This record gives sequence, structure tokens and C-alpha cells, in this order.
Amino acid sequence: MAPPRSASGAPPQGGAAGGPAEPAPRRLLDGGLLTADDLRGFPEPGSLPRGCSCAALQCAGWESIGAPLAAPAFRLVGTLRDPAVEEPTVEEWPGSRFWSADAPIAPVHFPYNRCEVWACAACGRGFLQYTEYGGYYIDHRVRQLDPALVV
Repeated sequence: MAPPRSASGAPPQGGAAGGPAEPAPRRLLDGGLLTADDLRGFPEPGSLPRGCSCAALQCAGWESIGAPLAAPAFRLVGTLRDPAVEEPTVEEWPGSRFWSADAPIAPVHFPYNRCEVWACAACGRGFLQYTEYGGYYIDHRVRQLDPALVV
């Protein structure tokens, strides 16, 4: 059975602890550029059903993962990288340590301004994915999207 979706295609939110989540009506999320308000519309990490396959991703702060998030377990919701900006800034949110689990999620600051936004296909839990391209490596990093931390 497919998870519920709102008419706008937004990921589910809320619902009973063991059952399907209820959709959260928001503007259309079509893989395009998302805003801070879009991020605030995702479900709180603690409100999601237990036992979902995405629960293995314990990533309140940025964590390296072996491979990027992908379908069918995850669904690309959109991006925080503005296509009109050729080279996004590497300026961080003032005073933050962005690798910290309690760091603010600041969409126009590094590294968020280079992120894709993904949602678990089953429960709607949001994730930010940033890929670091080093001289000798590629590091896929993921952080759960906590709407309470969006600035």
C-alpha cells in the first residue's frame, strides 16, 4: 500500500505512532527550489512511526553515508541550491558550528545552500543531503531535517 500524500505531493506528517501519517497540505513540492518555510512544514523527527526502515539513519548532525539517498526508499523533494547562483557561498550561519547536531539549518548558508532535500518514501521523515567533492574522494553526508532548527 502506498503511503498517503496530499494533493500537493507533500510528504506525510503526524498520524498515529504505528500507522500511516497524515499528509500536510503545503504548496507543490516538485523537486524545485525549496524555502525555509517549506522545510518547516516537514514532520518533527520524534513524531514519526517507529519501525520505519529510515530509522537506521541516526543523523541529528551531519553523518557520512556510503552511498547517496535514492529511490525507492527515499523520494527527492527538492533542492536548497538556487540555480540562479553559479557558486553558492561558503559562509556559515554566524556563530554556528554547522556539524553540530543542534546547529541551525540555514538554507542560504553553507552547507545547506548546496543540499538536496529527500523524504522517506514510507513515513515522510525529511533529510538533507550534501555531497563533499574532495581532491581524492566523494563524501555523501546526510542530516535529518528538524523543522525546529530551521532559521
